[in-house]
Amino acid sequence: MSKGIKRVKKVVPAITNIPPSTQPSIGKQLFRFLMMVIGASLVAVALEIFLVPNDIIDGGITGLSIMASHFSGLPLGIFLTLFNLPFLFLGYRQIGKTFALSTLFSIIVMSIGTYLLHPVQAFTSDPLLGSVFGGVILGVGVGLVIRAGGSTDGTEIVAILLSKKSSFSVGEVVMFINVFILSSAGFVFGWDHAMYSLIAYYIAFKLIDVTNEGVDQSKSVWIISEKYKEIGDALTQRLGRGVTYLEGEGSYSGESKKVIFVVITRLEEAKLKTIVSDWDSNAFVAIGNIHDVKGGRFKKKAIH
Repeated sequence: MSKGIKRVKKVVPAITNIPPSTQPSIGKQLFRFLMMVIGASLVAVALEIFLVPNDIIDGGITGLSIMASHFSGLPLGIFLTLFNLPFLFLGYRQIGKTFALSTLFSIIVMSIGTYLLHPVQAFTSDPLLGSVFGGVILGVGVGLVIRAGGSTDGTEIVAILLSKKSSFSVGEVVMFINVFILSSAGFVFGWDHAMYSLIAYYIAFKLIDVTNEGVDQSKSVWIISEKYKEIGDALTQRLGRGVTYLEGEGSYSGESKKVIFVVITRLEEAKLKTIVSDWDSNAFVAIGNIHDVKGGRFKKKAIH
Protein backbone atom coordinates (compact mmCIF):
# COMPACT_ATOMS: atom_id res chain seq x y z
CA MET A 1 0.00 0.00 0.00
CA SER A 2 1.31 3.44 -0.88
CA LYS A 3 2.44 5.62 2.01
CA GLY A 4 0.61 8.58 0.49
CA ILE A 5 -2.74 6.93 1.10
CA LYS A 6 -4.09 7.26 4.61
CA ARG A 7 -6.51 4.88 6.16
CA VAL A 8 -9.83 6.42 6.97
CA LYS A 9 -11.40 5.04 10.10
CA LYS A 10 -15.13 4.66 9.75
CA VAL A 11 -16.94 6.32 12.62
CA VAL A 12 -20.30 4.83 13.50
CA PRO A 13 -22.54 7.29 15.33
CA ALA A 14 -23.68 6.18 18.73
CA ILE A 15 -27.31 5.18 19.02
CA THR A 16 -28.75 7.12 21.89
CA ASN A 17 -32.46 6.54 21.41
CA ILE A 18 -32.77 2.78 21.86
CA PRO A 19 -36.34 1.56 22.38
CA PRO A 20 -37.02 -0.68 25.37
CA SER A 21 -36.92 -4.41 24.81
CA THR A 22 -40.04 -5.82 23.21
CA GLN A 23 -39.41 -9.30 24.55
CA PRO A 24 -42.28 -10.46 26.78
CA SER A 25 -41.47 -11.10 30.41
CA ILE A 26 -41.11 -14.63 31.76
CA GLY A 27 -44.42 -14.23 33.57
CA LYS A 28 -46.25 -13.33 30.36
CA GLN A 29 -44.61 -16.19 28.49
CA LEU A 30 -45.65 -18.65 31.20
CA PHE A 31 -49.19 -17.26 31.10
CA ARG A 32 -49.33 -17.73 27.31
CA PHE A 33 -47.95 -21.24 27.73
CA LEU A 34 -50.64 -22.05 30.34
CA MET A 35 -53.43 -20.65 28.17
CA MET A 36 -52.33 -22.77 25.22
CA VAL A 37 -52.16 -25.91 27.39
CA ILE A 38 -55.64 -25.30 28.85
CA GLY A 39 -57.14 -24.32 25.50
CA ALA A 40 -55.68 -27.27 23.58
CA SER A 41 -56.74 -29.65 26.38
CA LEU A 42 -60.32 -28.34 26.19
CA VAL A 43 -60.32 -28.94 22.44
CA ALA A 44 -59.23 -32.54 23.07
CA VAL A 45 -62.06 -32.97 25.61
CA ALA A 46 -64.61 -31.58 23.16
CA LEU A 47 -63.45 -33.91 20.41
CA GLU A 48 -63.04 -37.20 22.29
CA ILE A 49 -65.76 -36.86 24.93
CA PHE A 50 -68.54 -35.16 22.96
CA LEU A 51 -68.08 -34.85 19.20
CA VAL A 52 -66.21 -37.86 17.79
CA PRO A 53 -68.18 -40.53 19.75
CA ASN A 54 -71.39 -39.07 18.27
CA ASP A 55 -69.99 -38.91 14.70
CA ILE A 56 -69.92 -35.11 14.78
CA ILE A 57 -67.03 -33.32 13.14
CA ASP A 58 -65.46 -29.89 13.35
CA GLY A 59 -64.42 -27.79 10.39
CA GLY A 60 -60.96 -27.42 8.89
CA ILE A 61 -58.09 -29.86 9.28
CA THR A 62 -59.70 -31.23 12.44
CA GLY A 63 -62.74 -32.35 10.44
CA LEU A 64 -60.57 -34.04 7.83
CA SER A 65 -58.61 -35.75 10.62
CA ILE A 66 -61.82 -37.08 12.21
CA MET A 67 -62.95 -38.59 8.90
CA ALA A 68 -59.49 -40.06 8.23
CA SER A 69 -59.46 -41.63 11.69
CA HIS A 70 -62.94 -43.02 11.09
CA PHE A 71 -61.90 -44.77 7.86
CA SER A 72 -58.47 -45.99 9.01
CA GLY A 73 -59.17 -46.83 12.65
CA LEU A 74 -55.94 -45.06 13.65
CA PRO A 75 -55.85 -42.59 16.57
CA LEU A 76 -57.17 -39.12 15.82
CA GLY A 77 -54.04 -37.43 17.19
CA ILE A 78 -51.87 -38.91 14.43
CA PHE A 79 -53.86 -37.21 11.69
CA LEU A 80 -54.19 -33.96 13.63
CA THR A 81 -50.41 -33.68 13.66
CA LEU A 82 -49.64 -35.04 10.17
CA PHE A 83 -52.29 -33.03 8.32
CA ASN A 84 -51.27 -29.78 10.02
CA LEU A 85 -47.52 -30.08 9.46
CA PRO A 86 -47.47 -28.78 5.84
CA PHE A 87 -49.50 -25.74 6.83
CA LEU A 88 -47.26 -25.10 9.84
CA PHE A 89 -44.29 -25.04 7.47
CA LEU A 90 -46.10 -22.46 5.34
CA GLY A 91 -46.95 -20.48 8.45
CA TYR A 92 -43.33 -20.52 9.58
CA ARG A 93 -42.11 -19.24 6.20
CA GLN A 94 -44.86 -16.72 5.46
CA ILE A 95 -46.44 -15.56 8.73
CA GLY A 96 -43.85 -15.83 11.48
CA LYS A 97 -41.87 -18.13 13.72
CA THR A 98 -43.68 -17.30 16.95
CA PHE A 99 -47.12 -18.01 15.51
CA ALA A 100 -45.98 -21.25 13.85
CA LEU A 101 -44.25 -22.57 16.98
CA SER A 102 -47.20 -21.62 19.20
CA THR A 103 -49.55 -23.42 16.81
CA LEU A 104 -47.30 -26.48 16.67
CA PHE A 105 -47.17 -26.64 20.47
CA SER A 106 -50.98 -26.32 20.73
CA ILE A 107 -51.54 -29.04 18.13
CA ILE A 108 -49.13 -31.41 19.91
CA VAL A 109 -50.91 -30.85 23.24
CA MET A 110 -54.28 -31.37 21.53
CA SER A 111 -53.09 -34.55 19.79
CA ILE A 112 -51.69 -36.02 23.02
CA GLY A 113 -54.92 -35.08 24.79
CA THR A 114 -57.08 -36.92 22.24
CA TYR A 115 -54.86 -40.00 22.57
CA LEU A 116 -55.13 -40.03 26.39
CA LEU A 117 -58.89 -39.36 26.36
CA HIS A 118 -59.76 -41.88 23.65
CA PRO A 119 -60.47 -44.76 26.13
CA VAL A 120 -62.75 -42.49 28.21
CA GLN A 121 -66.45 -43.13 27.71
CA ALA A 122 -68.48 -40.34 26.09
CA PHE A 123 -70.56 -38.22 28.45
CA THR A 124 -73.64 -38.52 26.25
CA SER A 125 -74.88 -40.58 23.34
CA ASP A 126 -77.39 -37.89 22.32
CA PRO A 127 -75.96 -36.18 19.21
CA LEU A 128 -77.79 -32.92 19.96
CA LEU A 129 -76.33 -32.69 23.47
CA GLY A 130 -72.96 -33.73 22.09
CA SER A 131 -73.02 -31.00 19.43
CA VAL A 132 -74.11 -28.29 21.88
CA PHE A 133 -71.73 -29.05 24.75
CA GLY A 134 -68.95 -30.12 22.40
CA GLY A 135 -69.32 -26.86 20.47
CA VAL A 136 -69.19 -24.79 23.65
CA ILE A 137 -66.07 -26.48 25.00
CA LEU A 138 -64.42 -26.48 21.59
CA GLY A 139 -65.08 -22.76 21.10
CA VAL A 140 -63.70 -21.83 24.52
CA GLY A 141 -60.60 -23.97 23.96
CA VAL A 142 -59.82 -22.57 20.51
CA GLY A 143 -60.50 -19.03 21.76
CA LEU A 144 -57.95 -19.44 24.56
CA VAL A 145 -55.32 -20.70 22.13
CA ILE A 146 -55.96 -17.78 19.77
CA ARG A 147 -55.68 -15.30 22.67
CA ALA A 148 -52.31 -16.85 23.48
CA GLY A 149 -51.11 -16.19 19.93
CA GLY A 150 -51.50 -19.63 18.36
CA SER A 151 -54.01 -21.77 16.52
CA THR A 152 -55.25 -25.36 16.57
CA ASP A 153 -55.91 -25.75 12.85
CA GLY A 154 -53.92 -25.11 9.69
CA THR A 155 -57.01 -23.81 7.89
CA GLU A 156 -56.43 -20.36 9.37
CA ILE A 157 -52.92 -20.31 7.91
CA VAL A 158 -54.23 -21.21 4.45
CA ALA A 159 -56.92 -18.54 4.77
CA ILE A 160 -54.39 -15.85 5.74
CA LEU A 161 -52.15 -16.68 2.77
CA LEU A 162 -55.01 -16.89 0.26
CA SER A 163 -56.55 -13.62 1.48
CA LYS A 164 -53.28 -11.84 0.67
CA LYS A 165 -53.49 -12.97 -2.95
CA SER A 166 -57.22 -12.56 -3.52
CA SER A 167 -60.10 -10.21 -2.78
CA PHE A 168 -61.58 -12.61 -0.21
CA SER A 169 -61.23 -12.00 3.51
CA VAL A 170 -59.78 -14.54 5.94
CA GLY A 171 -63.26 -15.26 7.31
CA GLU A 172 -64.70 -15.87 3.84
CA VAL A 173 -61.93 -18.32 2.93
CA VAL A 174 -62.34 -20.21 6.22
CA MET A 175 -66.11 -20.36 5.71
CA PHE A 176 -65.76 -21.75 2.18
CA ILE A 177 -63.32 -24.45 3.29
CA ASN A 178 -65.45 -25.45 6.26
CA VAL A 179 -68.69 -25.61 4.28
CA PHE A 180 -66.99 -28.06 1.92
CA ILE A 181 -65.61 -30.19 4.78
CA LEU A 182 -68.82 -30.16 6.83
CA SER A 183 -70.82 -31.10 3.73
CA SER A 184 -68.49 -34.06 3.21
CA ALA A 185 -69.54 -35.34 6.64
CA GLY A 186 -72.97 -36.06 5.17
CA PHE A 187 -71.50 -38.73 2.88
CA VAL A 188 -69.43 -40.25 5.70
CA PHE A 189 -71.67 -40.14 8.78
CA GLY A 190 -75.09 -39.37 7.28
CA TRP A 191 -76.87 -36.06 6.73
CA ASP A 192 -78.36 -35.96 10.22
CA HIS A 193 -74.88 -35.95 11.71
CA ALA A 194 -73.74 -33.39 9.14
CA MET A 195 -76.45 -31.05 10.40
CA TYR A 196 -75.42 -31.71 14.01
CA SER A 197 -71.88 -30.84 12.91
CA LEU A 198 -73.12 -27.51 11.59
CA ILE A 199 -74.74 -26.81 14.96
CA ALA A 200 -71.50 -27.62 16.78
CA TYR A 201 -69.49 -25.49 14.34
CA TYR A 202 -71.82 -22.49 14.74
CA ILE A 203 -71.74 -22.68 18.54
CA ALA A 204 -67.95 -23.05 18.55
CA PHE A 205 -67.62 -20.10 16.14
CA LYS A 206 -69.60 -17.85 18.49
CA LEU A 207 -67.77 -19.03 21.62
CA ILE A 208 -64.41 -18.38 19.96
CA ASP A 209 -65.40 -14.72 19.56
CA VAL A 210 -66.68 -14.46 23.14
CA THR A 211 -63.54 -16.06 24.56
CA ASN A 212 -61.16 -14.12 22.35
CA GLU A 213 -62.82 -10.71 22.67
CA GLY A 214 -64.53 -11.01 26.04
CA VAL A 215 -68.19 -10.89 27.03
CA ASP A 216 -68.04 -7.21 27.94
CA GLN A 217 -66.99 -6.07 24.48
CA SER A 218 -65.80 -2.48 24.13
CA LYS A 219 -67.25 0.02 21.70
CA SER A 220 -65.88 3.22 20.22
CA VAL A 221 -68.25 6.17 19.93
CA TRP A 222 -68.03 9.37 17.88
CA ILE A 223 -70.49 12.16 18.70
CA ILE A 224 -70.98 15.44 16.84
CA SER A 225 -73.13 18.05 18.55
CA GLU A 226 -73.23 21.76 19.26
CA LYS A 227 -73.55 20.86 22.93
CA TYR A 228 -70.37 18.80 22.95
CA LYS A 229 -69.16 20.23 26.26
CA GLU A 230 -72.35 19.39 28.14
CA ILE A 231 -72.48 15.88 26.64
CA GLY A 232 -68.81 15.27 27.38
CA ASP A 233 -69.18 16.37 31.00
CA ALA A 234 -72.29 14.17 31.41
CA LEU A 235 -70.48 11.12 30.02
CA THR A 236 -67.60 11.69 32.42
CA GLN A 237 -69.85 12.21 35.44
CA ARG A 238 -72.44 9.51 34.80
CA LEU A 239 -70.37 6.81 33.07
CA GLY A 240 -66.95 7.62 34.50
CA ARG A 241 -65.50 7.82 30.99
CA GLY A 242 -62.76 10.19 29.95
CA VAL A 243 -63.69 11.79 26.63
CA THR A 244 -61.48 13.26 23.92
CA TYR A 245 -62.45 16.32 21.88
CA LEU A 246 -61.32 16.16 18.25
CA GLU A 247 -61.29 18.98 15.72
CA GLY A 248 -63.53 18.42 12.71
CA GLU A 249 -64.83 20.35 9.73
CA GLY A 250 -68.12 20.00 7.91
CA SER A 251 -67.67 19.11 4.24
CA TYR A 252 -70.69 21.15 3.10
CA SER A 253 -70.63 24.13 5.43
CA GLY A 254 -66.89 24.24 6.05
CA GLU A 255 -67.65 25.07 9.67
CA SER A 256 -65.36 23.92 12.46
CA LYS A 257 -66.93 21.25 14.66
CA LYS A 258 -65.97 19.46 17.84
CA VAL A 259 -66.12 15.66 17.74
CA ILE A 260 -66.42 13.69 20.98
CA PHE A 261 -64.56 10.38 21.03
CA VAL A 262 -65.18 7.96 23.89
CA VAL A 263 -64.77 4.22 24.54
CA ILE A 264 -67.51 2.40 26.45
CA THR A 265 -68.58 -1.16 27.16
CA ARG A 266 -71.47 -2.87 25.41
CA LEU A 267 -73.58 -2.63 28.56
CA GLU A 268 -73.21 1.17 28.64
CA GLU A 269 -74.39 1.77 25.08
CA ALA A 270 -78.06 2.31 25.93
CA LYS A 271 -77.20 4.73 28.74
CA LEU A 272 -74.87 6.72 26.48
CA LYS A 273 -77.63 7.12 23.88
CA THR A 274 -79.97 8.38 26.61
CA ILE A 275 -77.42 10.90 27.86
CA VAL A 276 -76.78 12.24 24.35
CA SER A 277 -80.49 12.42 23.55
CA ASP A 278 -81.20 14.32 26.77
CA TRP A 279 -78.85 17.10 25.68
CA ASP A 280 -79.26 17.00 21.90
CA SER A 281 -81.79 14.74 20.20
CA ASN A 282 -80.35 15.67 16.78
CA ALA A 283 -76.75 14.80 17.65
CA PHE A 284 -74.82 12.58 15.23
CA VAL A 285 -73.72 9.34 16.97
CA ALA A 286 -71.60 6.61 15.37
CA ILE A 287 -70.80 3.42 17.34
CA GLY A 288 -68.35 0.67 16.38
CA ASN A 289 -66.96 -2.49 17.96
CA ILE A 290 -63.44 -2.64 19.37
CA HIS A 291 -61.58 -5.91 19.94
CA ASP A 292 -59.17 -4.65 22.58
CA VAL A 293 -58.55 -1.58 24.74
CA LYS A 294 -55.33 -0.80 26.60
CA GLY A 295 -53.95 2.19 28.42
CA GLY A 296 -55.62 5.49 29.16
CA ARG A 297 -58.30 5.92 31.79
CA PHE A 298 -60.63 3.15 30.71
CA LYS A 299 -62.26 2.49 34.07
CA LYS A 300 -65.74 1.25 34.76
CA LYS A 301 -68.15 3.21 36.92
CA ALA A 302 -71.64 2.45 38.10
CA ILE A 303 -74.23 3.65 35.57
CA HIS A 304 -76.68 6.21 36.92
